[in-house]
Parts: sequence; C-alpha cells; structure tokens
Amino acid sequence: ENEMENEDCGVTFRSVHSASYFFLRVYSIAHYNQSHTMLNLTLIDLPGITKVPVGDQPADIEHQIRDMIMQFICRESCLILAVTPANTDLANSDALKLAKDVDPQGQRTIGVITKLDLMDEGTDARDVLENKLLPLRRGYIGVVNRSQKDIDGKKDIRAALAAERKFFLSHPAYRHIADSMGTPHLQKVLNQQLTNHIRDTLPAFRSKLQSQLLSLDREAEEYRQYRPDDPSRKTKALLQMVQQFSVDFEKRIEGSGDQVDTVELSGGAKINRIFHERFPFELVKASEPDTETVTGLFTPDMAFEAIVKKQVVKIKEPCIKLLILCFLHAQLDSFPCLREETERIVTSHIRDRESKAKEQVLLLIDVQLAYINTNHEDFIGFAKYVQIFA
Repeated sequence: ENEMENEDCGVTFRSVHSASYFFLRVYSIAHYNQSHTMLNLTLIDLPGITKVPVGDQPADIEHQIRDMIMQFICRESCLILAVTPANTDLANSDALKLAKDVDPQGQRTIGVITKLDLMDEGTDARDVLENKLLPLRRGYIGVVNRSQKDIDGKKDIRAALAAERKFFLSHPAYRHIADSMGTPHLQKVLNQQLTNHIRDTLPAFRSKLQSQLLSLDREAEEYRQYRPDDPSRKTKALLQMVQQFSVDFEKRIEGSGDQVDTVELSGGAKINRIFHERFPFELVKASEPDTETVTGLFTPDMAFEAIVKKQVVKIKEPCIKLLILCFLHAQLDSFPCLREETERIVTSHIRDRESKAKEQVLLLIDVQLAYINTNHEDFIGFAKYVQIFA
C-alpha cells in the first residue's frame, strides 16, 4: 500500500482534482485455504460526485468528475458497480442515477449496498437487496466493510470477513439471504458476471476488431511504398499526395466527389447558388430605395458595385470550407506537418486570387458603365420603340 502511494502520488495525486488514473494489479492468493481460479479483473475506482468545491478544487469540479465517470461507464463492454450507502435514500444515489443514464435497462449494472450496519434502528434494506425497490437485472449485494475504528484498531481482513458473516446471519432482515450477501459472495459474483459478460460481448468485439484491422491493413498497404530513407520515394509520395489533393479539390467544386454532403449545399453547389439565387436577390434589394426617384433601364451602379463586393466576400466562406473539407483526405491527415503547410499555401493563394477577382469584377463594372451599347440585343425592343415614336 505504501509503495503504491509513493509511486502514484507523483502522478495522480499531485493535484487533488487530477483526472489521471492509474492501474492497480491485484494478485489472487488462496483464501481460507481454498484455491480459486479467478479471471484477471480490471477495476476502475471512480470518485464520487463532489457537489461543493473545497480547498483548491476548481469551481467546475462536479462537471469534471461527472465527465470522467461517463468516459468509462458509457462503454458497452464495461460492467458498472454502483456502490450506494444503505443509510442514504436510494432514490438520491448518484451512482445509480449515472448508471441509469447510460444503462436504462439495468443490463450492465450491479448494485452494491454498503454500511448496512449503520442504518437507523428499526430500518433495513431488505426490499433493496431483494431487488424489489429499484430492480436491476444483475441484482444487489450487501456488504459490511471495516469502520475507521476497526482500521485504527488494526482489525485484519480475516476478522472483518468473519464479523460481516456474523452480521448477516444474525440480522432478522437478512439471515434468509445471508448466503448471497457479503464480500466473498461479491467476489464470486463479479467473477461469474465478468465471465458471462465476456462471453456475450466477445463476438461483437471480435467482429469490430477484425473490421478495424482490415481497415488498418488497407491503409498500411498504401504506405508500404513510402520509405523515409529514400529521397526519391519521398518526393514521389509528396507529388502523389499533392496531386490527389488537387483532384479532390476539383471534384468537390464539381460535386462529383465521394464525400458529397447530402444534408446541405457545399462546394461548387453553394457557390452556384450564391451566383444564381442569392446575387439577384441582393441586387434587387439594394436597388429598392432608388426605385421611386430613379427611372431608367439600368440598375444603379453604386448598388450593383456594393452587391458585387458583398458577393465576392461571400465566395470566400464556401471556398475556405471547401478547403477544410478537402483536408480530411486520409493521406494528408496522416501527415499533420504536410497538411498544415498545404493549408497555409492554398489559403494564401486563395486570398491572393480573391483580391485579383475583386479587381476584375470592379474593372468589368467600370467597362460596362463607360459605354452603354444600345445595339445590344437587350435593347432591340427599346430601339424599335424609339423608331415608332420618332
């Protein structure tokens, strides 16, 4: 025990609110001169919920502990040992409440009731232990642990187990279920439950593991030709990934990639919508204030210029989003430094092209405003109208 404390104080207990955890190996020995074949158990002792921060604990200590607990008990492969003191209201048990959140049917939860010897006189936990009050598929087991007085008095485990056994056999509310109570029975049940749980979950776990292995094998196959010690292969691999990035980017614009978003418009589809739907709407909206004072055939140039500038800016967002989506390509994702540098270069190029695109749009507007070509087919009707009334 002292060795464990000295070893782990420097890691886990350096801070009173550390989220780090450590592994505790328990070596089984012959108990009561009877040898038992036990499975290797991994026990994760999670802290109780702290409602009010004390000392240098952070203000959100409750949320930190809750998140840490949920990190483990939400796993379908884990059994939940929900420990609740018998001298508190079971309906207010934090352990059972959290267990119910992730295991509403009680399929993975084993209830453990402690401090049965500290209940008020005239009360007992018989209904709970008989699985009548808050039923769990795996039931409840009652235990009586050593008190602080027993620990201070150097009461050993053997004597504590004997006292626990005597308590259940002598108590009128528990003597009929004494054989299914106590720490030895809890040990036996945990071994049985874990064996059954492994048997039930192993097929799905094996299938999932095989699927992951196949996926990793396929990914590894793509990199078998990459050799960091060969400069020529490194250059070839780099060119291949950059070329693939370019192809993916082009496919995203065209909407022909294998990662097309079916929920919302993205890539080229979003840019197309901005040009053909949003742009005309914004153009009409910007010119509305002048409809009563300006009569003519043309949209006010300032309104048009303002809308064009706004739309050019809006093109930036789908382009950048498109860029980020393209970076999800598996090859680039495996090389974070290369991905970061590629993102920097492409983003810089897009910003440069954005500036030049603005210049070209404004130049086009100036060209159109400099000369109105009334011989254009859009003005044919207007020309005929002038000739009739000339």
